[in-house]
Amino acid sequence: MKLAETSNLNHARLPISTPAPGLTRVAEGGCLPNAFYTDASVFEEEKKRVFSPNWSCIGFGKEIPQAGDAKPVTFLGIPLLLLRDKTGRIRVFQNVCRHRGMILVDEPTNFRGVIRCPYHSWCYSLDGELKTTPHLGGPGRNDHPAVTKSELGLYEVRSTVWMDLIFVNLSGDASDFKTATKTLTERWSEFEGQRVYHGGAESSFSLTVQSNWKLAIENYCESYHLPWIHPGLNSYSRLEDHYNIIEEGQFSGQGTTVYNPKLDDSGRNFAHFRNLPQKWSTCAEYIALYPNVLLGIHQDHFYAILLDPLSHDRTLERVEIYYTSPEMTEAPWQDLRQRNSEMWKGIFIEDIGVVEGMQRGRHAPDFDGGTLSPVMDSATHAFHAWVASQYSGYQA
Repeated sequence: MKLAETSNLNHARLPISTPAPGLTRVAEGGCLPNAFYTDASVFEEEKKRVFSPNWSCIGFGKEIPQAGDAKPVTFLGIPLLLLRDKTGRIRVFQNVCRHRGMILVDEPTNFRGVIRCPYHSWCYSLDGELKTTPHLGGPGRNDHPAVTKSELGLYEVRSTVWMDLIFVNLSGDASDFKTATKTLTERWSEFEGQRVYHGGAESSFSLTVQSNWKLAIENYCESYHLPWIHPGLNSYSRLEDHYNIIEEGQFSGQGTTVYNPKLDDSGRNFAHFRNLPQKWSTCAEYIALYPNVLLGIHQDHFYAILLDPLSHDRTLERVEIYYTSPEMTEAPWQDLRQRNSEMWKGIFIEDIGVVEGMQRGRHAPDFDGGTLSPVMDSATHAFHAWVASQYSGYQA
Protein backbone atom coordinates (compact mmCIF):
# COMPACT_ATOMS: atom_id res chain seq x y z
CA MET A 1 0.00 0.00 0.00
CA LYS A 2 1.05 3.57 -0.54
CA LEU A 3 -0.29 4.71 2.80
CA ALA A 4 2.22 6.10 5.25
CA GLU A 5 2.70 3.43 7.87
CA THR A 6 3.05 4.27 11.56
CA SER A 7 3.86 1.82 14.31
CA ASN A 8 1.38 3.40 16.69
CA LEU A 9 -0.84 6.44 17.14
CA ASN A 10 1.06 8.03 20.00
CA HIS A 11 2.26 10.88 17.80
CA ALA A 12 -0.48 13.04 19.30
CA ARG A 13 0.03 12.66 23.03
CA LEU A 14 -1.97 15.46 24.58
CA PRO A 15 -1.56 17.02 28.00
CA ILE A 16 -5.21 16.53 28.87
CA SER A 17 -6.14 17.92 32.26
CA THR A 18 -9.62 16.87 33.35
CA PRO A 19 -11.82 18.30 30.61
CA ALA A 20 -14.27 15.46 30.04
CA PRO A 21 -14.54 11.79 30.89
CA GLY A 22 -12.61 9.46 28.59
CA LEU A 23 -10.48 12.03 26.77
CA THR A 24 -7.22 10.85 28.32
CA ARG A 25 -7.47 7.68 26.24
CA VAL A 26 -7.25 9.73 23.04
CA ALA A 27 -3.66 10.57 23.92
CA GLU A 28 -2.88 6.86 23.89
CA GLY A 29 -4.29 6.26 20.43
CA GLY A 30 -7.87 5.74 21.52
CA CYS A 31 -11.05 7.37 20.27
CA LEU A 32 -13.45 9.95 21.60
CA PRO A 33 -15.91 8.49 24.10
CA ASN A 34 -19.58 7.86 23.30
CA ALA A 35 -20.77 10.99 25.07
CA PHE A 36 -19.11 13.11 22.39
CA TYR A 37 -21.68 11.78 19.95
CA THR A 38 -24.77 11.08 22.06
CA ASP A 39 -24.86 13.71 24.81
CA ALA A 40 -26.57 17.02 24.03
CA SER A 41 -24.69 18.72 26.88
CA VAL A 42 -21.35 17.81 25.28
CA PHE A 43 -22.57 19.33 22.03
CA GLU A 44 -23.40 22.56 23.89
CA GLU A 45 -19.87 22.54 25.31
CA GLU A 46 -18.44 21.96 21.82
CA LYS A 47 -20.07 25.15 20.62
CA LYS A 48 -17.92 27.07 23.12
CA ARG A 49 -14.71 25.03 22.99
CA VAL A 50 -14.52 23.71 19.43
CA PHE A 51 -16.45 26.06 17.13
CA SER A 52 -16.36 29.49 18.74
CA PRO A 53 -12.56 29.81 19.16
CA ASN A 54 -11.76 28.59 15.63
CA TRP A 55 -12.57 29.51 12.03
CA SER A 56 -15.87 27.83 11.15
CA CYS A 57 -17.45 27.80 7.71
CA ILE A 58 -21.00 29.16 7.57
CA GLY A 59 -21.75 29.86 3.91
CA PHE A 60 -20.58 30.63 0.39
CA GLY A 61 -19.94 33.89 -1.41
CA LYS A 62 -21.98 32.71 -4.41
CA GLU A 63 -25.09 33.01 -2.21
CA ILE A 64 -24.73 36.80 -2.12
CA PRO A 65 -23.22 37.68 -5.51
CA GLN A 66 -24.28 41.34 -5.84
CA ALA A 67 -23.67 44.44 -3.74
CA GLY A 68 -26.55 44.76 -1.28
CA ASP A 69 -27.31 41.03 -1.26
CA ALA A 70 -28.06 39.61 2.16
CA LYS A 71 -28.84 36.11 3.38
CA PRO A 72 -29.85 35.11 6.92
CA VAL A 73 -28.31 31.92 8.30
CA THR A 74 -28.48 30.19 11.65
CA PHE A 75 -25.27 28.55 12.82
CA LEU A 76 -25.17 26.66 16.11
CA GLY A 77 -28.38 28.44 17.04
CA ILE A 78 -26.90 31.91 16.41
CA PRO A 79 -28.81 34.15 13.95
CA LEU A 80 -26.30 35.60 11.49
CA LEU A 81 -26.55 37.74 8.38
CA LEU A 82 -24.29 37.29 5.35
CA LEU A 83 -24.06 40.63 3.57
CA ARG A 84 -22.17 41.99 0.57
CA ASP A 85 -21.67 45.71 1.12
CA LYS A 86 -21.57 48.47 -1.49
CA THR A 87 -17.86 47.89 -2.13
CA GLY A 88 -18.41 44.19 -2.79
CA ARG A 89 -16.87 43.10 0.49
CA ILE A 90 -18.58 40.21 2.28
CA ARG A 91 -19.36 40.87 5.93
CA VAL A 92 -21.15 38.93 8.64
CA PHE A 93 -23.34 40.49 11.33
CA GLN A 94 -25.49 39.12 14.08
CA ASN A 95 -28.95 39.26 12.57
CA VAL A 96 -30.60 41.23 15.39
CA CYS A 97 -31.66 44.82 15.93
CA ARG A 98 -29.86 46.60 18.75
CA HIS A 99 -33.20 47.92 20.07
CA ARG A 100 -35.17 44.82 21.13
CA GLY A 101 -33.27 41.95 19.56
CA MET A 102 -35.72 41.52 16.71
CA ILE A 103 -34.54 39.43 13.75
CA LEU A 104 -33.75 41.90 10.98
CA VAL A 105 -33.86 39.70 7.88
CA ASP A 106 -35.97 36.55 7.45
CA GLU A 107 -35.39 35.81 3.76
CA PRO A 108 -32.58 36.38 1.23
CA THR A 109 -32.95 39.86 -0.23
CA ASN A 110 -31.12 42.77 -1.81
CA PHE A 111 -30.86 46.08 0.04
CA ARG A 112 -30.60 49.13 -2.17
CA GLY A 113 -30.57 51.50 0.79
CA VAL A 114 -30.69 50.59 4.45
CA ILE A 115 -31.52 47.56 6.55
CA ARG A 116 -34.78 48.33 8.31
CA CYS A 117 -35.91 46.52 11.42
CA PRO A 118 -39.51 45.32 10.83
CA TYR A 119 -40.44 45.99 14.48
CA HIS A 120 -39.77 49.71 15.16
CA SER A 121 -38.05 50.71 11.90
CA TRP A 122 -34.58 51.31 13.27
CA CYS A 123 -32.38 51.48 10.17
CA TYR A 124 -28.79 50.40 9.57
CA SER A 125 -26.39 51.03 6.71
CA LEU A 126 -24.79 48.14 4.83
CA ASP A 127 -21.72 48.82 6.99
CA GLY A 128 -23.81 48.02 10.05
CA GLU A 129 -24.04 51.59 11.34
CA LEU A 130 -27.25 52.66 13.05
CA LYS A 131 -28.59 55.52 10.91
CA THR A 132 -32.13 56.34 12.03
CA THR A 133 -34.30 55.69 15.10
CA PRO A 134 -37.84 56.92 14.29
CA HIS A 135 -39.77 58.44 17.21
CA LEU A 136 -37.05 57.39 19.66
CA GLY A 137 -37.58 60.49 21.77
CA GLY A 138 -41.36 60.49 21.34
CA PRO A 139 -43.67 61.13 18.37
CA GLY A 140 -41.80 63.14 15.76
CA ARG A 141 -38.55 63.13 17.75
CA ASN A 142 -36.05 60.74 16.20
CA ASP A 143 -33.21 61.20 18.69
CA HIS A 144 -32.68 61.23 22.44
CA PRO A 145 -29.60 62.37 24.38
CA ALA A 146 -29.56 59.07 26.30
CA VAL A 147 -29.05 57.05 23.11
CA THR A 148 -25.80 57.36 21.14
CA LYS A 149 -26.39 55.91 17.69
CA SER A 150 -22.67 55.66 16.88
CA GLU A 151 -22.35 53.08 19.66
CA LEU A 152 -25.28 50.96 18.52
CA GLY A 153 -24.23 49.52 15.19
CA LEU A 154 -24.91 45.91 14.35
CA TYR A 155 -22.68 43.38 16.05
CA GLU A 156 -20.15 42.37 13.39
CA VAL A 157 -18.66 38.90 13.46
CA ARG A 158 -15.02 38.45 12.49
CA SER A 159 -15.08 36.86 9.04
CA THR A 160 -13.07 36.11 5.93
CA VAL A 161 -13.58 34.49 2.52
CA TRP A 162 -11.34 31.82 0.98
CA MET A 163 -12.11 29.88 -2.22
CA ASP A 164 -15.62 31.41 -1.96
CA LEU A 165 -16.13 29.85 1.48
CA ILE A 166 -17.23 32.26 4.22
CA PHE A 167 -15.54 31.62 7.56
CA VAL A 168 -16.26 33.22 10.92
CA ASN A 169 -14.41 33.31 14.21
CA LEU A 170 -17.24 33.73 16.70
CA SER A 171 -15.00 34.40 19.71
CA GLY A 172 -12.96 36.97 17.80
CA ASP A 173 -9.63 35.84 19.20
CA ALA A 174 -8.36 33.13 16.84
CA SER A 175 -5.11 33.70 14.97
CA ASP A 176 -5.71 35.39 11.63
CA PHE A 177 -7.08 33.10 8.94
CA LYS A 178 -4.00 33.24 6.74
CA THR A 179 -1.86 32.06 9.63
CA ALA A 180 -4.36 29.37 10.62
CA THR A 181 -4.46 27.94 7.08
CA LYS A 182 -0.87 28.63 6.01
CA THR A 183 0.08 24.96 5.87
CA LEU A 184 -2.93 24.06 3.73
CA THR A 185 -2.48 26.95 1.30
CA GLU A 186 1.20 26.03 0.96
CA ARG A 187 0.24 22.41 0.28
CA TRP A 188 -2.16 23.60 -2.41
CA SER A 189 -0.03 26.55 -3.51
CA GLU A 190 -0.57 25.68 -7.20
CA PHE A 191 -4.24 26.62 -6.76
CA GLU A 192 -3.70 29.73 -4.64
CA GLY A 193 -4.87 32.87 -6.39
CA GLN A 194 -6.78 30.97 -9.08
CA ARG A 195 -10.45 31.86 -9.25
CA VAL A 196 -13.20 29.28 -8.98
CA TYR A 197 -16.66 29.54 -10.54
CA HIS A 198 -19.73 27.90 -9.09
CA GLY A 199 -21.37 25.44 -11.45
CA GLY A 200 -24.93 26.64 -10.91
CA ALA A 201 -28.08 24.91 -9.69
CA GLU A 202 -26.97 21.41 -10.69
CA SER A 203 -23.73 21.89 -8.71
CA SER A 204 -25.44 22.48 -5.38
CA PHE A 205 -27.18 19.94 -3.14
CA SER A 206 -27.71 19.14 0.52
CA LEU A 207 -27.96 15.95 2.54
CA THR A 208 -29.33 15.59 6.06
CA VAL A 209 -27.60 12.90 8.10
CA GLN A 210 -28.91 11.52 11.38
CA SER A 211 -25.53 11.54 13.07
CA ASN A 212 -23.11 13.68 14.98
CA TRP A 213 -21.08 16.02 12.78
CA LYS A 214 -17.79 14.44 13.85
CA LEU A 215 -18.64 11.07 12.34
CA ALA A 216 -19.00 12.71 8.92
CA ILE A 217 -15.46 14.06 9.28
CA GLU A 218 -14.03 10.79 10.56
CA ASN A 219 -15.49 8.88 7.62
CA TYR A 220 -14.26 11.48 5.13
CA CYS A 221 -10.72 11.39 6.48
CA GLU A 222 -10.02 7.75 5.69
CA SER A 223 -9.96 5.62 2.56
CA TYR A 224 -10.17 2.35 4.50
CA HIS A 225 -13.88 1.92 3.68
CA LEU A 226 -13.62 2.39 -0.09
CA PRO A 227 -13.76 -1.27 -1.26
CA TRP A 228 -16.95 -1.99 0.64
CA ILE A 229 -18.85 1.31 0.68
CA HIS A 230 -17.71 2.82 -2.65
CA PRO A 231 -17.11 -0.10 -5.03
CA GLY A 232 -17.65 2.11 -8.08
CA LEU A 233 -15.10 4.68 -6.94
CA ASN A 234 -12.73 1.93 -5.83
CA SER A 235 -12.86 0.41 -9.32
CA TYR A 236 -10.71 3.23 -10.72
CA SER A 237 -9.28 4.87 -7.56
CA ARG A 238 -8.35 1.84 -5.51
CA LEU A 239 -7.59 1.62 -1.83
CA GLU A 240 -3.93 0.99 -2.60
CA ASP A 241 -3.79 4.20 -4.66
CA HIS A 242 -4.54 6.33 -1.59
CA TYR A 243 -2.34 8.03 0.99
CA ASN A 244 -2.90 9.72 4.32
CA ILE A 245 -2.72 13.50 4.82
CA ILE A 246 -2.11 14.74 8.36
CA GLU A 247 -1.28 18.20 9.65
CA GLU A 248 -1.60 18.04 13.43
CA GLY A 249 -4.01 20.56 14.87
CA GLN A 250 -5.21 21.87 11.50
CA PHE A 251 -6.48 19.30 9.01
CA SER A 252 -6.33 15.68 7.93
CA GLY A 253 -7.62 13.52 5.15
CA GLN A 254 -6.55 11.41 2.20
CA GLY A 255 -5.35 11.68 -1.34
CA THR A 256 -5.32 9.49 -4.41
CA THR A 257 -2.69 9.11 -7.09
CA VAL A 258 -5.31 7.80 -9.53
CA TYR A 259 -8.24 10.14 -10.18
CA ASN A 260 -9.75 9.37 -13.57
CA PRO A 261 -13.57 9.19 -13.67
CA LYS A 262 -15.25 8.82 -17.06
CA LEU A 263 -18.06 11.37 -17.25
CA ASP A 264 -18.50 11.41 -21.01
CA ASP A 265 -18.03 8.63 -23.58
CA SER A 266 -16.84 11.18 -26.12
CA GLY A 267 -13.86 12.10 -23.96
CA ARG A 268 -14.93 15.65 -23.08
CA ASN A 269 -13.22 17.04 -19.99
CA PHE A 270 -13.55 20.19 -17.93
CA ALA A 271 -10.87 22.83 -18.35
CA HIS A 272 -7.99 22.47 -15.90
CA PHE A 273 -6.59 24.92 -13.42
CA ARG A 274 -3.68 26.80 -14.95
CA ASN A 275 -0.02 25.79 -14.70
CA LEU A 276 -0.46 22.72 -12.53
CA PRO A 277 2.50 20.40 -11.95
CA GLN A 278 2.29 17.01 -13.65
CA LYS A 279 1.29 15.19 -10.44
CA TRP A 280 -2.16 16.81 -10.54
CA SER A 281 -2.95 15.13 -13.87
CA THR A 282 -3.90 12.04 -11.86
CA CYS A 283 -3.82 13.23 -8.24
CA ALA A 284 -6.72 14.49 -6.10
CA GLU A 285 -6.89 15.31 -2.39
CA TYR A 286 -9.70 15.26 0.15
CA ILE A 287 -9.12 17.18 3.34
CA ALA A 288 -11.18 17.96 6.44
CA LEU A 289 -10.26 21.49 7.48
CA TYR A 290 -11.14 21.60 11.16
CA PRO A 291 -13.70 22.07 12.47
CA ASN A 292 -16.43 21.78 9.85
CA VAL A 293 -15.55 21.92 6.18
CA LEU A 294 -14.62 19.05 3.86
CA LEU A 295 -12.65 19.95 0.75
CA GLY A 296 -11.95 18.09 -2.48
CA ILE A 297 -9.50 19.43 -5.04
CA HIS A 298 -8.83 18.10 -8.55
CA GLN A 299 -7.16 19.41 -11.66
CA ASP A 300 -10.54 20.41 -13.13
CA HIS A 301 -12.88 21.22 -10.22
CA PHE A 302 -13.10 21.94 -6.52
CA TYR A 303 -15.84 21.15 -4.05
CA ALA A 304 -16.61 22.02 -0.46
CA ILE A 305 -18.96 20.35 2.01
CA LEU A 306 -20.11 22.63 4.80
CA LEU A 307 -21.08 20.59 7.86
CA ASP A 308 -23.82 22.42 9.74
CA PRO A 309 -24.36 20.68 13.10
CA LEU A 310 -28.10 20.97 13.73
CA SER A 311 -27.91 19.03 17.01
CA HIS A 312 -25.74 16.43 18.69
CA ASP A 313 -27.19 13.72 16.41
CA ARG A 314 -28.24 15.54 13.23
CA THR A 315 -26.06 17.21 10.62
CA LEU A 316 -26.78 19.10 7.41
CA GLU A 317 -24.18 18.60 4.68
CA ARG A 318 -24.21 21.42 2.12
CA VAL A 319 -22.27 20.55 -1.04
CA GLU A 320 -21.10 23.14 -3.59
CA ILE A 321 -19.04 22.35 -6.71
CA TYR A 322 -16.83 24.89 -8.49
CA TYR A 323 -15.03 24.94 -11.84
CA THR A 324 -11.97 26.58 -13.31
CA SER A 325 -13.41 29.08 -15.77
CA PRO A 326 -16.65 30.90 -16.59
CA GLU A 327 -16.99 28.81 -19.76
CA MET A 328 -17.35 25.64 -17.69
CA THR A 329 -20.46 27.12 -16.04
CA GLU A 330 -22.25 27.80 -19.32
CA ALA A 331 -24.99 25.81 -21.07
CA PRO A 332 -22.81 23.60 -23.33
CA TRP A 333 -21.26 22.03 -20.23
CA GLN A 334 -24.44 21.60 -18.22
CA ASP A 335 -24.79 17.91 -18.98
CA LEU A 336 -21.22 17.20 -17.84
CA ARG A 337 -21.69 19.29 -14.71
CA GLN A 338 -24.86 17.34 -13.99
CA ARG A 339 -23.04 14.02 -14.31
CA ASN A 340 -20.23 15.21 -12.10
CA SER A 341 -22.70 16.34 -9.46
CA GLU A 342 -24.62 13.08 -9.66
CA MET A 343 -21.38 11.12 -9.29
CA TRP A 344 -20.39 12.96 -6.11
CA LYS A 345 -23.90 12.91 -4.70
CA GLY A 346 -24.05 9.16 -5.21
CA ILE A 347 -20.72 8.71 -3.41
CA PHE A 348 -21.78 10.89 -0.49
CA ILE A 349 -25.12 9.10 -0.20
CA GLU A 350 -23.24 5.81 0.00
CA ASP A 351 -21.58 7.16 3.16
CA ILE A 352 -24.84 8.00 4.94
CA GLY A 353 -25.66 4.45 6.00
CA VAL A 354 -22.34 3.85 7.72
CA VAL A 355 -22.22 7.28 9.36
CA GLU A 356 -25.74 6.84 10.73
CA GLY A 357 -24.91 3.27 11.73
CA MET A 358 -21.93 4.47 13.76
CA GLN A 359 -24.15 7.05 15.45
CA ARG A 360 -26.59 4.34 16.53
CA GLY A 361 -23.67 2.21 17.65
CA ARG A 362 -22.46 4.94 20.00
CA HIS A 363 -25.42 4.11 22.26
CA ALA A 364 -23.92 0.69 23.08
CA PRO A 365 -22.86 1.13 26.73
CA ASP A 366 -19.79 -1.14 26.49
CA PHE A 367 -18.42 0.43 23.32
CA ASP A 368 -15.29 2.35 24.32
CA GLY A 369 -14.82 4.47 21.21
CA GLY A 370 -13.25 1.79 19.07
CA THR A 371 -9.88 0.40 18.05
CA LEU A 372 -8.10 2.31 15.32
CA SER A 373 -5.82 0.91 12.66
CA PRO A 374 -2.35 2.43 13.13
CA VAL A 375 -2.03 2.61 9.33
CA MET A 376 -5.50 3.16 7.96
CA ASP A 377 -7.06 5.40 10.64
CA SER A 378 -4.25 7.81 11.50
CA ALA A 379 -6.00 10.75 9.79
CA THR A 380 -9.14 10.05 11.81
CA HIS A 381 -7.12 9.84 15.00
CA ALA A 382 -5.52 13.20 14.22
CA PHE A 383 -9.01 14.70 14.20
CA HIS A 384 -9.89 13.03 17.52
CA ALA A 385 -6.68 14.40 18.98
CA TRP A 386 -7.54 17.91 17.79
CA VAL A 387 -11.03 17.77 19.31
CA ALA A 388 -9.55 16.54 22.58
CA SER A 389 -7.00 19.35 22.49
CA GLN A 390 -9.78 21.94 22.43
CA TYR A 391 -10.74 20.80 25.93
CA SER A 392 -7.23 21.13 27.34
CA GLY A 393 -5.92 24.27 25.73
CA TYR A 394 -3.29 22.21 23.93
CA GLN A 395 -2.27 23.38 20.45
CA ALA A 396 -0.60 20.84 18.19
